[in-house]
Amino acid sequence: MESGEQVVEWSVVPSEIGPLLLAATHAGLVTVAFHARPRVRDRALGQLRSRLGMEPVEAPGSERLAGPAGRLAAYLAGGLREFSLPLDWSLTSGFQREVLRELEAGVPYGTVVGYGDLAARVGRPGGAQAVGAVMGSNPLPLVVPCHRVVESDGGLGGFGGGKETKRRLLELEGILPQPLF
Repeated sequence: MESGEQVVEWSVVPSEIGPLLLAATHAGLVTVAFHARPRVRDRALGQLRSRLGMEPVEAPGSERLAGPAGRLAAYLAGGLREFSLPLDWSLTSGFQREVLRELEAGVPYGTVVGYGDLAARVGRPGGAQAVGAVMGSNPLPLVVPCHRVVESDGGLGGFGGGKETKRRLLELEGILPQPLF
């Protein structure tokens, strides 16, 4: 493979919240998928194949994936607050990209934002449901922290990794109290 050739490299890495599929292009991390057991992994790879028009290549230990894998492990261990990773936004566009970029840049570690507040930040007051749909289709969860988006009444809201994972991530960031048991 020539160095200028476009390729999507992927690997499944273990984590404290279950196996994660990581995929990256020359531009940066393009996908993080929760619960990356075979069925979920194969679906995520199929989406990459169809959306990017190329065959993802399994590349455990790849330099492209080593940085993101290490940073995610450090974050989940409580030792990292900012990812500072190159991201490939090619799986997003329009309103979705606008919302996700605002979330990534404007909602730091240890804070939360409401769906409606995030909608207002991107000029769509009253667009809380649209923001919820964007969170559900976020191709870069954890790194683009959709777990930090909550309901205005204090409810957790949904999360692609499951509510228990969302709760754990918010506890990790000091937003929710740790459970007693």
